[in-house]
Order: sequence, then structure tokens, then C-alpha cells
Amino acid sequence: MNKQQFWQLIKAARNQASSPNDGEDVARRATSQLATHPAEEIVAAQQVLWSLMADSYTNPLWAAAYVINGGCSDDGFDYFRGWLIAQGREAFERIVADPDALAELSIVRAAAADGLDLECEEALSIVWNAHIMATGKQLPDDAFTIRYPELDPTWNFDFDDHSEMTRRLPRLAALYLE
Repeated sequence: MNKQQFWQLIKAARNQASSPNDGEDVARRATSQLATHPAEEIVAAQQVLWSLMADSYTNPLWAAAYVINGGCSDDGFDYFRGWLIAQGREAFERIVADPDALAELSIVRAAAADGLDLECEEALSIVWNAHIMATGKQLPDDAFTIRYPELDPTWNFDFDDHSEMTRRLPRLAALYLE
């Protein structure tokens, strides 16, 4: 499975979900669909998933997750990026390129109004669960490698500094910090 096929899987799951904004439902549907693929494709999907996680491992996105979720641990950032993957390719690529654009998404605006966190831990288990469904076995230990990029040192500041966050993420700050 390549990146294009993985995104098609997510798109199909979003189209079948009761609400495409329900990351957990999207993840469950993607898991069920992926489980129908040959085991080799399922294993290959794990590398695609974790490559997307590496692609989205940036300080600006972490800062955005911090603002949206009122804080963001290492695990919390993983779950936030899982939620972002469940939003589909277009949203993922747009937000990785410009995290402040999250403020333009209706789901983010609704979450801000309702005080909800945006995260989807289940998205990180799509491939793991699909492999178990399809084969009855856990993924092989060598199913993927992950190499996170170095974080941008210019974003090495206290994310609780509202003035700095407002300067760097003005649209999100307007939703969450004011």
C-alpha cells in the first residue's frame, strides 16, 4: 500500500462514517476496510501511517494542538495528529503546511465553541487492528520505521506565552485564547 492508496482508504471511511468529523468512526471503518486487503498490503500501510506521523511532527503544529487542546503532551500530540489524519488528505496537507489554518475548519470552530479536545488515538491503531482482524496475529516488529525530523528551534518557547502564540498563530489564538 502506498500513500495514495492509504488516503483513498481514509476518504472511503470518511464517506461511510455517520459523520466525517467523527475520527473514531472513520478509524473503525478504515480498519474494517483495510482488513479486507492482503496481509502484505496491511503491513505496508503501517509504514505509510507512521510516515504521515513523521511528516506532521513539527513545532508549529504542536503549538496549534497545544492551543486547541489546552495543552499537549507527547502522547497528546500523537493523538492530535491521528485526528488530523482522520480528517483526510486535503485537510492534513493544508494544516501541516499552515497549522493556523485549523481555525478555518468548521470542526475546529465547533470544538472551540464547545470546549472539546481534538484527538483520535484510535487512528494510530488502524493498521495494527486491521492486521489482527485479517490474520489473527500482531503486526511484525519490523513493520515500520519512524524517523522524526528535528524540531524547529525558532519555535522553542513556552507555549503558555499567549502573546507569542497570538503572534505566531493569530487565527487560532482568536478562537481559543481571547
